[in-house]
Amino acid sequence: MLDLEQLNEISMQIILNAGDARAIIEEVIVCIEEGNFEEAEEKMSEAKKKISFAHSSQTKAIQGEAMGDKLPYSVLFAHAQDTLMVVMSELNTTRRLMKLFKKYDKR
Repeated sequence: MLDLEQLNEISMQIILNAGDARAIIEEVIVCIEEGNFEEAEEKMSEAKKKISFAHSSQTKAIQGEAMGDKLPYSVLFAHAQDTLMVVMSELNTTRRLMKLFKKYDKR
């Protein structure tokens, strides 16, 4: 069972990695604006790795609770999950924008 200190550590890992991904996604959008799709793709891969690490941390905590280990309530963990969800949405939107602008650029 995770104690509050361990859950806070997981929460911070989620927040830090999701925040890093968000910063990278901003760079991807600039690359898309400039028509630099190759660099945008490279940065998207980088952002996906950060999101994957954050999601993995979250999943471990949630799986433990699903197996009967109660998690203490934590505003920080709730914030971490919210942050991750928003950044994942931004990643998906950016992926769609890149696809759209690549098609537009080929015209």
